[in-house]
Amino acid sequence: MLINSYALGASAGAFNGGDIIFTIFTFALLLLLVKKLAWGPLMGVMKQREEYVASEIEEAEKSRKEAITYLDEQRELLKEARSEAQLLIENAKKQADVQRQEITKVAHEESERMKESAKLEIEQQKEHAVAAIREQVASLSVLIASKVIEKELSSEDQEKLINEYIQEAGEGR
Repeated sequence: MLINSYALGASAGAFNGGDIIFTIFTFALLLLLVKKLAWGPLMGVMKQREEYVASEIEEAEKSRKEAITYLDEQRELLKEARSEAQLLIENAKKQADVQRQEITKVAHEESERMKESAKLEIEQQKEHAVAAIREQVASLSVLIASKVIEKELSSEDQEKLINEYIQEAGEGR
């Protein structure tokens, strides 16, 4: 009967302070255990994850800034390289023009020297030819004079004799 009266009292809406205190104490103990065993480590893991994500974001931002800096440096180097290449091309063109002018000048001087040399050689050959002709004319004159002295000739014979000697002189060349 004791059990029955307890069940009747609880079902009748009677106030049982011990159960309430026990439930509050159990709930508080359960909250303390959850906080100590589950909530604390869970919050620690969440904090670590938050710090990891923040450090990764910082690292990514740092890497992005470094990449931008590196890209700017590379662009500047490329610009300088293009500038240097353009300068080299211009210098090569100038050098080629100078060499072309030098070669043209040397060729012109060489052709002038060859012309002068040819003129001198022609003049020498001409002088040799004139000297040879003078010698032949002199020997022909002597020969004609000796023949004329040997025989008296008429003007026709004399002209014929001169023509013969001129032909002989032409064949002797």
